[in-house]
Amino acid sequence: MKEIISQEFGGERPLYHENDIFLKDVTIHVGESSVKECTNVKAEKSRFEGKYVFWCDENVFVEDCYFAVTARSSVWHTNNFNMKDCLVDAPKMFRECDGVNLRNVRMPDAEETFWSCQNIDIDGMEADKGDYIFMWCQNVKVRNLKLNGNYSFQHAKNVEIWDSDLQSKDSLWETENVTVYNSFINGEYLGWHSKNLKLVNCRIGGSQPLCYADGLVLENCTFEPDADLALEYSDVKATVLNEIPSIKNPRTGFVKAKGYGEIIIDENMKAPGNCEISTL
Repeated sequence: MKEIISQEFGGERPLYHENDIFLKDVTIHVGESSVKECTNVKAEKSRFEGKYVFWCDENVFVEDCYFAVTARSSVWHTNNFNMKDCLVDAPKMFRECDGVNLRNVRMPDAEETFWSCQNIDIDGMEADKGDYIFMWCQNVKVRNLKLNGNYSFQHAKNVEIWDSDLQSKDSLWETENVTVYNSFINGEYLGWHSKNLKLVNCRIGGSQPLCYADGLVLENCTFEPDADLALEYSDVKATVLNEIPSIKNPRTGFVKAKGYGEIIIDENMKAPGNCEISTL
């Protein structure tokens, strides 16, 4: 493997089409497409300032590196990308990638990150300003995610989320086959128009959660005091360990809870209108 140590590069495509390279203490100054169309790349303790860094690459391993704000859109159309112990100030990371593995990564500006990616495995990630993160992604496993950003995971399919804190309104919209374990999901309009969404041991906060859902399952969940007007027009099987502030016109299935602040069943109920509501 060719070693490139303690060097600086800039401009357009300085390392274009290089294969089997090891970058250490390297700085990529402002420019674009610095490590494009490359295979088998390792980078350690390096700094990336130019945009479009890792485009159309295969087999990339990045550890203890920094991506500046100017390094926006740095990982697109790349397969088997691995990142560990990195700080990423750049927005719009990860588009159209297959095989992304992250460990202990901080993203203070995660806007529009992870679009149309598949086969993602994450353990330990902090993402702030993460509006529209994980849009159109498939086959995703996430553990220990701390997210502050709205519209997360919209249109995503085949997702597992564990032990995470999602401060995100309009999250999990129009998703399919998503399961969330041991997490806090806080934000209004959670999970609307989803299919086969399952929440296990989760805290749910925010107004009007889980409406228009098909195949919705809640196991041993709790509702925050602001999680009112829940489950409207949903097909649901729910066991809730505390009081639900209010539910409105659940379409079918069953809801079992410790109690209800209000149960609203009115003339706007949709067929079949046979949801069984009971107390634990």
